[in-house]
Amino acid sequence: MKLSQSIRKGLEENDLACDVVADGLVALDLALNHSYAVIVSDVLLPGISGFDLVRKIRKAGIQTPLIFLTALGQMEDKTVGFEAGADDYLVKPFEFRELLLRIRALAKRPFDTTATAIKVFHSSDLEVNYRTKSVFRQRTGNRFNLTPKEFALLDYFIRNPDRIISKEELCEKVWEIDFDTGTNMVEVYINFLRKKIDRDHDIKLIHTVYKSGYIFKAD
Repeated sequence: MKLSQSIRKGLEENDLACDVVADGLVALDLALNHSYAVIVSDVLLPGISGFDLVRKIRKAGIQTPLIFLTALGQMEDKTVGFEAGADDYLVKPFEFRELLLRIRALAKRPFDTTATAIKVFHSSDLEVNYRTKSVFRQRTGNRFNLTPKEFALLDYFIRNPDRIISKEELCEKVWEIDFDTGTNMVEVYINFLRKKIDRDHDIKLIHTVYKSGYIFKAD
């Protein structure tokens, strides 16, 4: 609890209110019954693990951005965390300034479903409903549940079709952070999004442009 209290103090000094709990089940109850801008969770928690916490939150239809803050830094752990529904993953030890930057980036939400002029978007057989945040491939009838960050990534592609978009641009516009050559965060999320909207579909929408980035267009 010493670290969490230190984080709370730092957040409050930056005008960010927060609730702090030390049990996964208590955290789940708060997440299901209260509205938060961002959730920060360790993986190793009493009650239920952080991985199970985010799975249950997502299963309940809650899309609050969640960042894992944990000592488990292996790629296998990160993969489990992202696939469970996390939006970001920060490994201990860490600098508080970096945590604060990531929290603020997640809280800003790069898309606004109430203000956007796009309500329903179509490309090839892909349908994206901005009111319900539902994503649908008409040919197969498959519907996909996207995490907030996956939806934000797809939204940026939708708004920039038929144009090569670099990893640097995606970091800046979707994550609102500077590009770090030491991380494969963009590739991980591109892979997640492809598995959901492109896998098992003849018409691919997200394409890799060698040494340049990605382009969104019907194959």
